[in-house]
Amino acid sequence: MTNVRQARRDLGARLRDLRLAAHLRAYQLAEQARWSASKVSRIENGAHSLTEADLEIWCRLTGAELAYPDLRATLRNVNAAWMEWRRIVGTGHARHQGEIGGLESRTELLRSYDPQVFHGLLQTENYARAILTAAAGFLHISQDLNTAIAARMQRQAVLRQGRHRFYFLVGEQALYATVGSSEIARGQLSHLLDAMTLPNAVIGIVPLNAKFFYRTTEFAIYDQKAVLIETITAESTITQPHEIALYERTFTTLADRAHHGRAARDLIHRALRAFD
Repeated sequence: MTNVRQARRDLGARLRDLRLAAHLRAYQLAEQARWSASKVSRIENGAHSLTEADLEIWCRLTGAELAYPDLRATLRNVNAAWMEWRRIVGTGHARHQGEIGGLESRTELLRSYDPQVFHGLLQTENYARAILTAAAGFLHISQDLNTAIAARMQRQAVLRQGRHRFYFLVGEQALYATVGSSEIARGQLSHLLDAMTLPNAVIGIVPLNAKFFYRTTEFAIYDQKAVLIETITAESTITQPHEIALYERTFTTLADRAHHGRAARDLIHRALRAFD
């Protein structure tokens, strides 16, 4: 999975190559930039948050001024892609729900995959409450729970408005996850069966015995413009076209392995019987 640590490491490797091409040792670059030697090491290893001013100095001292515009664009993408959860929802979940809802309303084709839980647009109110309560408790963030749940439910209006299309993939594991309680889980599965009748939505279930092809995590593709990924600590936004293409390829592969229609409904009914 692409994340900010890897992106910073990749950028640091490019900067190291520039330094080596300029025949500069790390301590020499640090002296000329009036930095500590450890700062150069941290930058090259992706452990330091680089500023555009730092980048400009690096390119100037290594004689790579022509590379600066491209490297600056890369740096801006790295910084824009990573927003810590404490900053996203530090004042509560409701604001973030509104931001996601706005993005969904501007998207014509939304494709999502989650191996563990159902997408927010498919969640019942009780299921959403259990998910958001667990997240708030785990991350120790402030809670505006009722407002956030109302905002998540309001997001679901997009399922029946405009010319939006949706393709939801979920792992079979999600069918058996006890989110909140067995009663809530059963209600969510019944709601999923109803959602499968939506004319503009496709729902597929990736079975537990699906053939492995690559490690995946949850992600959502908004048209061909952006991919959003939630990790334990952050939300990452992918905007590079070649990276988006990889997520589209991943989604297509998962969709090929997923069950749809009657086969998907059979899996859901089997899970309902397990809860009963």
